[in-house]
Amino acid sequence: METLIKKHINLLAQTELGFERYLLHSLPWEQRLLGIKGGRGVGKTTLFLQYIKKQYGVSNTALYVSLDDLYFTEHVLSDVVEKFVNKGGEHLFVDEVHKYPNWSIELKNIYDSYPQLKVAFTGSSLLEILNARADLSRRALVFELQGLSFREFLKFRHQIDLPSIELDDLLTNHTQIALDWNAAFKPLVYFEDYLQVGYYPFYQENAVFYYKQLQEIINMILEIELPLLRKTEASMLFKIKQLLYVVSQSVPFKPNVSALANKIQVTRKTVMDTLIYLSDAGILNMVYKDQFGMSSMQKPEKIYLENTNFIYALGNENPNIGNVRETFFLNQLRQQHRVTYPEQGDFVVNDKYVFEIGGKNKTRKQIQGLENAFVVQDDIAFGVDTTIPLWLFGMLY
Repeated sequence: METLIKKHINLLAQTELGFERYLLHSLPWEQRLLGIKGGRGVGKTTLFLQYIKKQYGVSNTALYVSLDDLYFTEHVLSDVVEKFVNKGGEHLFVDEVHKYPNWSIELKNIYDSYPQLKVAFTGSSLLEILNARADLSRRALVFELQGLSFREFLKFRHQIDLPSIELDDLLTNHTQIALDWNAAFKPLVYFEDYLQVGYYPFYQENAVFYYKQLQEIINMILEIELPLLRKTEASMLFKIKQLLYVVSQSVPFKPNVSALANKIQVTRKTVMDTLIYLSDAGILNMVYKDQFGMSSMQKPEKIYLENTNFIYALGNENPNIGNVRETFFLNQLRQQHRVTYPEQGDFVVNDKYVFEIGGKNKTRKQIQGLENAFVVQDDIAFGVDTTIPLWLFGMLY
């Protein structure tokens, strides 16, 4: 126990408070059981440590532990909790729960045995609360942490601090908002850099090997997390990598599931299941015709990599720019909004707004005659009427 406390104190001492992620101030930290899912490297651990440092400082009321610590090869979490509570502990922060056998049962027992204790936990994007051995869905609130938005990137890397904006305000007042911000800085100077290397906070730690780190993150998900949490067979690994490369090079990718199945020599169901697993893992984003489409029965209309940095890490230096634009738009919108596939246009958001994405010469041809329809153009600093700059959708969170 003393070993864990010392590590906790050392980590707090190294935690900086200058930049804070969007979820830090909006999560219901008073919830008795709070979960945070997210991809590797998006900042889940830092989020915990920043909250502890701001809320508790160094005290015996809060404790951070990571379940991939070697300490837990010989100790069980419930014993740590008992000692922590007996010494006045009030708020436990548990990182990497998916690395711990029977994590859901143990959390359920802790929840039931210590009604005064608050527990927050993080896990892989593949973490399942409902289908875990102990159903925590009635006990836990679970949120997902994405990578950096364009707005967060500006603050984190360039100390340009701007407020987030609501989608309805963006659509109504985008011209004035963009003009005001262009007076303060030039967004297009930074936007391409964000698309290539701006999504993950760890870029600054080793910029030269950033893409190699992204490739390693993807490999770890495919080689360790998918077999562990979705029972994916090792024989599928190379075939999944083939699929990801195809998506990274697409224009964007509209899947023919039967053709894919034939190409990589698996069944149609295996392809569908794999696509859903990759979406759950935070490697792919998929767009369906309706909000209830994600199932093994309905194929997605379009498939994208989860973020634009993955495109550059998996593909080449000159990926399809249309794919990059649509990947960015989908990634930034899906964090707070429902995005589906329309009959006309590229995306429909919240079953209300239709968007056509393109370069600065994109016209309204594909969405002619539609209400609440907008053209989103890349390479423009500001737009007029129903034409909106692409970069502005990076300011939503």
